[in-house]
Amino acid sequence: MADLPVVIVAGLHADARRATVARLLADVPGSVVLHHDLSTAAEGTVVRTVRDAHGVRDTGEAPLVNDCACCALREDLVPELLRLADDGTTRLAVVELWDSVEPKAMAEVVVAGGLTVTGVVTAVDPALLLPCLGNGDDLAEAGLAAAATDQRTVADTFARQLEYAPVLAVVDSPEADDEDRELLAQLHPTARRVPVPGGHPWDPAGTSFPPARTPLAAAVLAGFDVEAAAAAQHPACALLPAEADAHGVSTLVWHRRRPFHPERLYAALEDLTCAAARSRGRFWLADKADTLLHWDAAGGALCVESAGPWLASLPDAAWEMVPPVRRAAAALDWHPEHGDRCQHLVFTSPGLDRDGLERLLESCLLTDAEYAAGHDAWKRLPPAFDTLLEV
Repeated sequence: MADLPVVIVAGLHADARRATVARLLADVPGSVVLHHDLSTAAEGTVVRTVRDAHGVRDTGEAPLVNDCACCALREDLVPELLRLADDGTTRLAVVELWDSVEPKAMAEVVVAGGLTVTGVVTAVDPALLLPCLGNGDDLAEAGLAAAATDQRTVADTFARQLEYAPVLAVVDSPEADDEDRELLAQLHPTARRVPVPGGHPWDPAGTSFPPARTPLAAAVLAGFDVEAAAAAQHPACALLPAEADAHGVSTLVWHRRRPFHPERLYAALEDLTCAAARSRGRFWLADKADTLLHWDAAGGALCVESAGPWLASLPDAAWEMVPPVRRAAAALDWHPEHGDRCQHLVFTSPGLDRDGLERLLESCLLTDAEYAAGHDAWKRLPPAFDTLLEV
């Protein structure tokens, strides 16, 4: 079997995704696009299309698995890619994901199937950033659910698509302004942002880049590390955005050592969630000092969940079971008393009220007297988050 490079192109911005795929087809001769349309799930099947720069080469259907279109996609994807690899003529396989499918799961499926993912791209129209991040509708309401049990929202799905990909294909958008472009830069500052121009793809008679030398083609063939990408999303060691303030968009990085008072933080959740278009990070509560909690908010909705123990709460022998990247992240931020326990929350938004947000966050921490009372007293504080955490 030939070693077939696979590129995954994701994104809720369907027009931007299609423009990106068209550009790759034109830029890399011998490339083929594989797409599963999940909109037919109500009829019990997922429709598969394989096409190249000249048009559709093949179509087929895959039955739903456990009433789940995304599960059908998972089971059908690798065999189709292996078939393309075996034919020996495909230079690049581009997997164009359906609107609400997240690239993390698909990249891991492809790699587990023995294939090589050389790039993961999320296609973005900057003018649609705020509308997507502000959309708290369930995917089902938008006709984009991948399964009957899919409870994701438009906002949180888009945020994960955006933040997982190391490459963002940014399409020309007449409606986008400097604020939109700055928001994109602050939401994912480490991403390689590659412009995807409008008009016709590569024209060999013109002045465009030659095949496979375009910025987009170079970016998607640069290589991709699934394990590193997963680690970058884990709340314990995620590389979160840094402080920024430009073109009306701000990112506030709030880092403290003192634990939150569970009742006061719980009472402030709605105001904190609505304070920014996007917020994320890790935090700790005084009554749950051993538990690393994940903060993930978009579209006016907040998800708080346990992400396992803080390393400081583990016996030394258990550290060998922890991935090196997690140990390194903890060591860089180690406190002599609290270890890796900390508040590290990041808020990004146009028109962010930084001062008001900081005051609200500070008011949720233990007071000096509460802090001095010590751990035994902290454990007796009202467990306000138990219902949210389903404890």
